[in-house]
Amino acid sequence: MQLALVHARYQLLEIIRIPVAVFGSAFFPAAAMIFFVVPFAADDAVGATYATASMVTFSVMSANIFQYGVGVAEDRDQPWNPYTRTLPAGPAPRFAGRVLAGLALTYLSLIPVVVIGATLTAATITPAAFLLALGTVAVISVPFTLMGLAIGYSLPSKAAIVVAQVLFLPLAFGGGLLSAPGDAPGFIETIAPYLPTRGAAELMWAAAADYDVQPLAVIMLGVWVVLLAALAGWAYRRDEGRRFS
Repeated sequence: MQLALVHARYQLLEIIRIPVAVFGSAFFPAAAMIFFVVPFAADDAVGATYATASMVTFSVMSANIFQYGVGVAEDRDQPWNPYTRTLPAGPAPRFAGRVLAGLALTYLSLIPVVVIGATLTAATITPAAFLLALGTVAVISVPFTLMGLAIGYSLPSKAAIVVAQVLFLPLAFGGGLLSAPGDAPGFIETIAPYLPTRGAAELMWAAAADYDVQPLAVIMLGVWVVLLAALAGWAYRRDEGRRFS
């Protein structure tokens, strides 16, 4: 655990030295709050609460897909990366440190969204629901962390950036993150339960507000976690084999 914390500290220091990396994770969700939520749902307490929860999910997705997808791919390009895999401690502490640092950055990226929701809209949440939502953030980070790892271990850094960008907005739109529950266009409502973003959003809606989660969306979220875990594991083993073959 101590080694994992050392690696997490290193990862965080490396990220903080480039402030734009932290800024980028928080910018899009905060901008979406300002341009789409504040003008249209600021005075509706229920709508603003759902919208803020959606933007939290949006932020979790963007932070993890880009951080792991691009970050891991860039690390693989570094000449010292194969050497670190030969150290006696093995890859586990470094991997655990990356996950801890990623979770810390995820929570950091949520601050602008939460501040905007609390100060510029009528969104409300009880202290118990707020704590539940904080825990839910860690849960819904799992599929997007695995997605980022699959991208990062499968592709070179330049390709990883493109793939992350291509996946980002379709997952947000297709999962219904940019509309209120039940208000998305018909074809979005049809495909949304089958995307990991919808299951994650519904868990966040349920944590922050009075929302009944659709079983299909949660089941499909679990399916995505299993599939993405298998894909990330395969990509890591393939990369490991290539570097030591």
